[in-house]
Amino acid sequence: MQQHSWIAILDFGSQYTQLIARRVREQQVYSEIIRFDTPAAALRERKPAGIILSGGPNSVFEEGAPLCDPALFDLGIPVLGICYGMQLTAKTLGGTVKPGLHREYGHTRIGTDATCSLFAGLPSEFDVWMSHGDQVEILPPGFVVSARSLSCPHAAMFNEARGFYALQFHPEVVHTQHGTAILRNFLFSVCGCSGDWQLSSWVEETVAKLTRQVGDEHVVLGLSGGVDSSVVAALLHRAIGPQLTCIFVDNGLLRSGESEQVLATFRKDFKLNVVLADARAQFLEALKGVTDPEQKRKIIGREFIEVFAEQARRFKDCKFLGQGTIYPDVIESESPLKGPSQTIKSHHNVGGLPPDLKFELVEPLRELFKDEVRDVGRVLGMDNELLDRQPFPGPGMGVRILGEVTAERVALLQQADLRVQEEIRKLPDYRTIWQAFAVLLPVNSVGVMGDQRTYENVCALRVVDSIDAMTADWTRVPYDTLARISNRIINEVRGINRVVFDISSKPPATIEWE
Repeated sequence: MQQHSWIAILDFGSQYTQLIARRVREQQVYSEIIRFDTPAAALRERKPAGIILSGGPNSVFEEGAPLCDPALFDLGIPVLGICYGMQLTAKTLGGTVKPGLHREYGHTRIGTDATCSLFAGLPSEFDVWMSHGDQVEILPPGFVVSARSLSCPHAAMFNEARGFYALQFHPEVVHTQHGTAILRNFLFSVCGCSGDWQLSSWVEETVAKLTRQVGDEHVVLGLSGGVDSSVVAALLHRAIGPQLTCIFVDNGLLRSGESEQVLATFRKDFKLNVVLADARAQFLEALKGVTDPEQKRKIIGREFIEVFAEQARRFKDCKFLGQGTIYPDVIESESPLKGPSQTIKSHHNVGGLPPDLKFELVEPLRELFKDEVRDVGRVLGMDNELLDRQPFPGPGMGVRILGEVTAERVALLQQADLRVQEEIRKLPDYRTIWQAFAVLLPVNSVGVMGDQRTYENVCALRVVDSIDAMTADWTRVPYDTLARISNRIINEVRGINRVVFDISSKPPATIEWE
């Protein structure tokens, strides 16, 4: 892939780091997130067209704050610092950073200088998304101000001669007006990128790489039926054919009828070798009495590993383990791998297998976003009905049942969620909705049914729009649809007498409730 021009993104821990990579790739420029402390010599060897320094949760004043190799500013490669990246640029190159008098978080209006290449062709004023406490007080030698806000006199700075640019705001988030245009200006006007990176070529290269990596060995894959593991299965099937065996674990926390649907799809339609492990009773027993969200995730992950390992031991000739890990999984649960990002929640993946199962990992989707994964599936000729399935968490209903998970509460939520899916699918713009699902709350409320007082469960409806799950906004579902969902759940699902609608965005909330 390195024959294409590419952008190196140094990760200083921002939850938006993946969004920067996503926005760059939208312009058909390959981007890769690497550690914040990557040596300048390593960057010189790989020849990126540009370097982006991400934001991060730290202050440059903190002891142990993440720092880049100062020598990267001597490589002759254009650099763009974002938020923390701007403060680090200023501090490294001789400027001064100070704590801001007022913390800026949210929309802020800035005025820009059109002589700066980043703002060429843009309005002189527009709204951006700020999230910072510290700010640059004195610019480094050779830099000039390129944007200001009422509370931040140095909202952006640049040194055109050296190709250094820095923004106190986040151009990668949808809340920033003209953010994509700013990044485009950096990629093409400043870095001279070619914009020729295509997922079709990525598929060809990845299939060839998988063929070389696996050789004559066998691969075992944990298949959930979701988009990620399905696309991995298709990629591996194209690369190694019958050398692939899929293991489908029914943990009892799936949607209504999902187990039967997955087996039918992959055994009959895809002609894959799929082994079913029915572990419903085992998972529910392990979750008995547990209410802490993180503990539930860890228990479900642990039990999955145990069941999966038991099945995998039957395939003694398998050397490789396939996984559907994608970029958002990495940023939210494996942050130490590439930078100091803060963990939001643990993700469900096949990790920590017993020592007797010495698999080598095969994770071909690790650097892709969800919509890119879907596009890979289309390149492979997979059916849109499968590719357009909404994301479903690995722990399943276990993290959509707040409080203790029991067989009765799983059955209750499955029935409520079934009504949600049936009604949401009737909307003309159904395929543009990222996720729609029901959540069972650990709360009972008073109601009246047939002149009788009831005291039953409360169900929350969550419907969101997103591109890559890194940010999301609640979907403006038509009132008539909301009314039908509420009426059907309350009238048809015995045990629920109240439905509420979640109108929070990510951030500050997450998409899932746990």
